[in-house]
Amino acid sequence: MSININWTTRAETGADIPAIHDIVLAAFETSNEADLVDALRADPSWIDGLSIVTVAADANDRPVGHALLTRCHIGDTPALCLAPVAVLPEYQGTGAGSAAIRTALRAAADMGERFVTVLGHPAYYPRFGFTRASAHGIGLTIDVPDEAMMALTLDATHPLPSGTVRYAAPFGI
Repeated sequence: MSININWTTRAETGADIPAIHDIVLAAFETSNEADLVDALRADPSWIDGLSIVTVAADANDRPVGHALLTRCHIGDTPALCLAPVAVLPEYQGTGAGSAAIRTALRAAADMGERFVTVLGHPAYYPRFGFTRASAHGIGLTIDVPDEAMMALTLDATHPLPSGTVRYAAPFGI
């Protein structure tokens, strides 16, 4: 789809929670990711201002996309985990997800956060600056394709630390 939409992004509000649940539910094959977002919202890993929605005027200003950053650790170093990212199927491929991710990363940097990890599609996330985590000595306790685990430093003066990623408890990893 090659629709040119001017996206507006913002931090979620309480009124957005049902719409976010519906977006994530529609974007994935099971309810696991939607349930994960709900569980993370109640977890200490939640950071206000890092759950970002994308809205468009043609959607009557309802959220159509979502990106979430929550606390994780690389070894003992605080970092963020980008997951999940979801867009309503009818808006996928329009830039709604990219807009939410860019806003989330900018908000995290503005908060002084330095590092972000993502377990995702290796052809998609490098456009945001993510690189293969294993090249930095970053790994997981589970087996995943090496190219799917990626990391990003938000501050070039602070190189990525090495270590094993520890996710928030709701991830179950």
